[in-house]
Amino acid sequence: MTEYLITFNDEWVPPHTAEEIREKGRAGRAVIADMQAEGVLIFSNGGLDRSTAVCGVEAVDGRPVFTDGPYVETKEHLGGFAVVDVPDDEAARYWAGRLATALDWPQEVHRFRGPGARPA
Repeated sequence: MTEYLITFNDEWVPPHTAEEIREKGRAGRAVIADMQAEGVLIFSNGGLDRSTAVCGVEAVDGRPVFTDGPYVETKEHLGGFAVVDVPDDEAARYWAGRLATALDWPQEVHRFRGPGARPA
């Protein structure tokens, strides 16, 4: 089996009402429950709120330096993710497609390198 990260970028999500977000949450949790039932879910989060970032950290002279901000300039913010352990790319695509359909916003799929694997 291979582990995959299925993510969505917060910037890809158009504005929603509170009720729409609740409905998307219900739909997403249903897919996550199906992942659990199939035994493929390793971990999932309930969605990340970019306003709740704890800190930024970077190495300066070999030591970590923590800041409250400004954070690294980026256009993208991780909105949520699930890690699944499935046999192949096709299975990972299936689950990402289920999430994309349930939430009605794009998902991205990344394969983890296995233990000891060398970078490409």
